[in-house]
Amino acid sequence: MADFLQTPLGTFLLIAVQGLGIIAFVMLSLLFLVYGDRKIWAAVQLRRGPNVVGAFGLLQTVADALKYVVKEIVVPAGSDRFVFFLAPTISMVLAMLAWAVIPFNPTWVLADINVALLFVFAISSLEVYGVIMGGWASNSKYPFLGGLRSAAQMVSYEVSLGLIIIGIIISTGSMNFGDIVAAQDGNLGLFNWYWLPHLPMVILFFISALAETNRPPFDLPEAESELVAGFMVEYSSTPYLLFMAGEYIAMFLMCALMSLLFFGGWLSPIPGLPDGALWMVAKMWVMFFMFAMVKALVPRYRYDQLMRIGWKVFLPLSLTWVVLVAFLAKFEVLGGLWARWGLLG
Repeated sequence: MADFLQTPLGTFLLIAVQGLGIIAFVMLSLLFLVYGDRKIWAAVQLRRGPNVVGAFGLLQTVADALKYVVKEIVVPAGSDRFVFFLAPTISMVLAMLAWAVIPFNPTWVLADINVALLFVFAISSLEVYGVIMGGWASNSKYPFLGGLRSAAQMVSYEVSLGLIIIGIIISTGSMNFGDIVAAQDGNLGLFNWYWLPHLPMVILFFISALAETNRPPFDLPEAESELVAGFMVEYSSTPYLLFMAGEYIAMFLMCALMSLLFFGGWLSPIPGLPDGALWMVAKMWVMFFMFAMVKALVPRYRYDQLMRIGWKVFLPLSLTWVVLVAFLAKFEVLGGLWARWGLLG
């Protein structure tokens, strides 16, 4: 068997099985993400939420997905049919593609590349094209306006995300997720993680991730009171389902990034307890819970407020933090709290 895996066919089959495993994990998580999002929102509003289809309503998401699949696909007259269907496909595929470099423990990763962080950032930057194409191909002013607003929003907050990530790269000296997690390992458990030395940026990263994934209170491209349903207003059935799935998968990816960059990935928070993939998944779900609570508690921003925060608050703060971290790492302040590259083998 080992000899077969060394052949080109064996290598291809191994990669295919690993890829299918990642897709299965993400898609199964997606079912519970939507369910959990609706349940948390319902609990905050003192109502029950999904509770009819399946035990405790666990199959409600499956029923909703089947409903979208069997509905008729309506294509607007005058639209560009090829781009109209390509847009949701791109959104879904790009959101899934970034998971190829996300590790769940030191060995559970499809592609352990040295520039994994740059790869994820590049893929997330490309996701804006699906939104722009969907808004333009619909041949309607409302989705077109929603697509433009979404593009401006996503590009604005990608700048802050990139600068925050640069601070992590400076501290670690590597763009490999395994090295970033290894640099957070230590005898103090969770107090060794990057959330402590990079504490201000954890908050900025979380808020920027909300804006990057069009989540409330920054869901301006999909604001029902202003733009109907934004760039997705002309979509129905399976194409609409692909857009929504891509959005939730991208949000779950941001949860994984926060876990890896600031909260130790698969490392145990308590010294003595074994590390493992379960810690990684648990942290991702905690991050998602925070995303869902923000959706339920925080009112929607105006668009001018959203852009002002991104360019006049987050950009100067994140840029200043990069310079500060570079200084702290260079002179190894507080025993090298911001300079962890010496811990890597």
